[in-house]
Amino acid sequence: MKLLTLRTHTGHRAVRQDGDTLTEIDGFTDVGALLRNPEWSEIAREAVGPTHARAGADLAAVIPAPGKILCVGLNYRSHILEMGRQLPEFPTLFAKFPETLIGANDDIELPGEDDAVDWEAELAVVIGKTARRVSAADAPEFIAGYTICNDVSMRTWQFRTVEWLQGKNWERSTPLGPALVTADEFQPGGVIRSIVNDDVMQEASTGDLVHDPAFLVSYISQMITLNPGDVIITGTPGGVGHAQKPQRYLSHGDLLTTSIEGLGEMRNRAVATS
Repeated sequence: MKLLTLRTHTGHRAVRQDGDTLTEIDGFTDVGALLRNPEWSEIAREAVGPTHARAGADLAAVIPAPGKILCVGLNYRSHILEMGRQLPEFPTLFAKFPETLIGANDDIELPGEDDAVDWEAELAVVIGKTARRVSAADAPEFIAGYTICNDVSMRTWQFRTVEWLQGKNWERSTPLGPALVTADEFQPGGVIRSIVNDDVMQEASTGDLVHDPAFLVSYISQMITLNPGDVIITGTPGGVGHAQKPQRYLSHGDLLTTSIEGLGEMRNRAVATS
């Protein structure tokens, strides 16, 4: 099942996608609100609300306001090894805030304060029920599904200090979507890719994660409760602009396409702001 958050002239709506049709799930303004109902899956499957065409739909971030966005750095095995580093025993974690999120076709704002804006295609995990100190074996039952993220990063600000947060939390920088694909219909292993204009910059398998989604849910839930609608962004493979020779970053007018097999794609235009 595919669940999306649609913008309409009367506000946001959680919708289910069936082929080329979006069906409103009455009573729920977005997918995050839907997931907070323990019966969310049955409610979504049985929804018979107003319908919309998928083509040209105005999509918000699939989870517009997660309570938590936890991000993982250095988590693709082949990229770590090609950089001559040892595989990490524990994940490197940092946080993003909801104000960073945009929809699957929204513009990415390029701030005037940093001219080194980079792409990071990532698989995102969405929590479906409250998880606290769960085991890795049990963790899959707490995952509602998966979606796509691009953790667009302002590298000059990121590397001002050894902490990454200030390079990762610029408003309207981070596309999340287009849909939540439920866990019964998706498993990591397909190709993740980012393309800038016509140039393929990142291409890898989501099966190459050092710390897989179940481990991450278990690990994070040891320290803090994960709630329905929380998002875990699992890391990016090699091919970011900062590692290119010469380095390459997003410029005004660039089109960033981010895709994962089985989850769809996002197409976001980079637009300079004053």
